[in-house]
Amino acid sequence: MTLHTLSVLVEDKPGVLTRVAGLFAARGFNIDSLAVGPTEERGLSRMTVVVNVESKPLEQVTKQLNKLIHVIKVLEHEPGEAVERELLLVKVRAEGEARARIMEICDVFRVRVLDVTHQTLTIEATGVPDKLEALIELLGDYGIVELSRTGRIALARGDRGIRERVSKRTAAGAGDVPGWTGGGV
Repeated sequence: MTLHTLSVLVEDKPGVLTRVAGLFAARGFNIDSLAVGPTEERGLSRMTVVVNVESKPLEQVTKQLNKLIHVIKVLEHEPGEAVERELLLVKVRAEGEARARIMEICDVFRVRVLDVTHQTLTIEATGVPDKLEALIELLGDYGIVELSRTGRIALARGDRGIRERVSKRTAAGAGDVPGWTGGGV
């Protein structure tokens, strides 16, 4: 099994998220990360889905995603061909001498302290998942009070946007995405 990152450009309509997530659930795939937000064009949202599966079953889900009426484009990011980031908020115990050591860790990782109390520090970190995992491991020695992660977001490297990229489906001669009439960006 390998980790796959998909960008899914969708119309911003009620129920689209449920239908997209449902395709993965119907095949018994666990979504590792799911982030959804608006795009540069009003009425469109971008979903970044990270899933740990074999390539062949994922190909079937991708084909099914392309058939959904409110899905405009599906793009699988090849490793190293996308800029990927995640946001982490973590509250860690920071009393006495531990506070100075935690602040040093923050400097090394180039992260920000957002909130300070007598007992804790709340830290904001952005970066690739491996960086965040390393930070969490170091902070774990001091006692993590609570933690929240956004999930991964990704954009393909290069000059072209998602609509300008040739998907595996289009490259294979499958034609246009059903329900998409063109226009826009």
